[in-house]
Amino acid sequence: MKHKILLPTDFSKNSIKAINYARELYKNERCDFYILNVFSATQNVIESLLNMEPGSQLFESAKLYSENGLAKVYDMIVMSEHESPKHNFKTISVFNNPIEAIKDIVEQKDIEMIVMGTKGETHSRDTAFGGTATYVMEKVRNCPVIVVPQNAKTLLPKEIVFPTDYKTNYKRRELVYLTDIAKKCNATIIVLHVLEKNDLDKQQKANKQLLEDILEGTNYKFHSLPHESVIAAINVFVASRDSDMVAFINRKHIFFGSILTDALVKDISFHIKVPILAMHDLRN
Repeated sequence: MKHKILLPTDFSKNSIKAINYARELYKNERCDFYILNVFSATQNVIESLLNMEPGSQLFESAKLYSENGLAKVYDMIVMSEHESPKHNFKTISVFNNPIEAIKDIVEQKDIEMIVMGTKGETHSRDTAFGGTATYVMEKVRNCPVIVVPQNAKTLLPKEIVFPTDYKTNYKRRELVYLTDIAKKCNATIIVLHVLEKNDLDKQQKANKQLLEDILEGTNYKFHSLPHESVIAAINVFVASRDSDMVAFINRKHIFFGSILTDALVKDISFHIKVPILAMHDLRN
């Protein structure tokens, strides 16, 4: 069975880094990679959608830039010394809002994973994630996404940190991407619990046991860390162990959603060099 992976790009160094990370992650598997560039005429996407028509000079100029950029990325990949015969690359240039375009391709091509950079050409030093990456993690709820920072190591992860409060009963199908990556990379999953109190209650203990059942067949360890701030605890833990990836379940308005709020996102430091796997609560 072929994997179908979507690789959004704005031709920035960070997006190229994400493409190379995806190639390394799936290097031994048969894959169709879809390299997507979404173009518009101006920085204001809404204005572009309202005022730019096919055939106009603005539209054709933006389209040509997009197609030429994709051709360069494609050539870079196929001419690289690490190109795999198991990998097939297809380019897609489309005029649209980036989030809507990504949603459309996920549906049309039955995409199973999105791999993209954290920031693009217009990134700001003041935000942890670029706007598109944040919205993809939050809004594209039928497909997991790996966001890859510019400074991330292009190496297979050997330790994946999975923070949890044990207050949720996880579903096996929600965590299948985490367990698949751990198995293919021979990585250890560190289940990190930031202590709110010393002892787990009855429901938390049941959820921890359920998580053990789901993770059976992978290398995993449980770790507890006393700390007042969940984000600070994750930062300290990942930095101290030089972990390679952080994985979350994005449950609406709960744990992961809170991390993506503007006030808290600036406090996350592990994004600087650690890829993040965002999975989704299938009940939302």
